[in-house]
Amino acid sequence: MEIGALLGLEQLTWVTLVLILFAAFAAGWVDAVVGGGGAIQLPALLLIPGITPLQALATNKLGSIFGTATSSVTFYRRARPDLRTALPMAFVALAASFGGAAVATVLPAALLKPIILVALLAVAVFTALRPQLGQREQLRYRGRHHLLAAGATGTAIGFYDGLIGPGTGTFLVLSLVTVLGYDFLQASAKAKIVNFATNLGALLLFIPHGAVLWLLGGLLAIANMGGSYLGSRMAIARGTAFIRVVFLVVVLLLVAKIGVDVWNENVTPALAG
Repeated sequence: MEIGALLGLEQLTWVTLVLILFAAFAAGWVDAVVGGGGAIQLPALLLIPGITPLQALATNKLGSIFGTATSSVTFYRRARPDLRTALPMAFVALAASFGGAAVATVLPAALLKPIILVALLAVAVFTALRPQLGQREQLRYRGRHHLLAAGATGTAIGFYDGLIGPGTGTFLVLSLVTVLGYDFLQASAKAKIVNFATNLGALLLFIPHGAVLWLLGGLLAIANMGGSYLGSRMAIARGTAFIRVVFLVVVLLLVAKIGVDVWNENVTPALAG
């Protein structure tokens, strides 16, 4: 039996599957260090002939949730992030991600891409111009105000993850560094726990819709877990400076990728017309 027929995608070839699994491994590594792996894995899934955008988004979440679980456990064992912040933030992010996924079933994601592009450009410039950003922990809030800021951040980014997804981990890390005042290592550790919750929230919506391709998602999960384990070990071993450099690279690649999408979806048709 051909691999495509086995996985429920008749036109999927072995070559395409290998490329997708390699992308999933790379996505797991990037997600574990700074987030943003969805920008690698999701476009790779869309290369499959016959797959719908909703199937790609849902199957991407299935693969990603195993990767974020792996990196969450690895970071927790070695970096010991404060769960008093991470767990409440994860809870509200899960609910918001469910809501975002519900909107994703009816709203074209292209409507938000120009806004995301501008936000990412601002993130890149802000991070590059502030070399001391995230080098050490300087918490900006205490007590109830700290939890409120974490909850607001989790809600906004959770909704975005359910709606679109790519770059979620990157936005989480930056928010934990700039809004709450964590260093890059602790921000990455907490971001993994929250990102696991946002993936779960989206899946709770996508599964009843029958959008998940389970066998393909299982293969993605294995590749994602391998990349996540390697990435989280490297991030913990090399520390904040390494994470900051990878963070900037990922943000710039996200800017390039989303910029191309915006150009193809808006400028190219206008020029052709």
